[in-house]
Amino acid sequence: MSLPPTPAGIDPRGPRFGAALTAVLLVLVLALPAPASVVVLAVVVASFAVGAVRGVGGTWQGWVYRRFVRPRLAAPIELEDPRPPRFAQLVGLVITGLGLLLALVGVAAAVPVAAALALVAAFLNAVFGLCLGCEMYLLGVRLRARAAA
Repeated sequence: MSLPPTPAGIDPRGPRFGAALTAVLLVLVLALPAPASVVVLAVVVASFAVGAVRGVGGTWQGWVYRRFVRPRLAAPIELEDPRPPRFAQLVGLVITGLGLLLALVGVAAAVPVAAALALVAAFLNAVFGLCLGCEMYLLGVRLRARAAA
């Protein structure tokens, strides 16, 4: 089984910038009382949903990066495969979406737990360039290749 060809690359600084903005929102989720924290978490969930469907460039964070940050930077040294960051958006959607869903059915503790988990991942990506969802994607690719061999 062969993988489909790699789509056009993306500037790897864009997802890191988006992760920084997401981290700020997740800190707000942890700092605000309910119901404001639930509303901010819903914004994060919606952002992850858009990122999972359209890719990181299709999010509001991607727009902010392209419009205000990217024009002030030199061209990236190399481009990145957009599939791992898109999968990372899906992972973020599952974690924060589950927290939001549980909060809506009365499990208030789910909001800070989901926000804290997502914050760890967003912080690692924004500060160190370590995308946990991307690593999960690459592990899945390796496991599929091994299983097909």
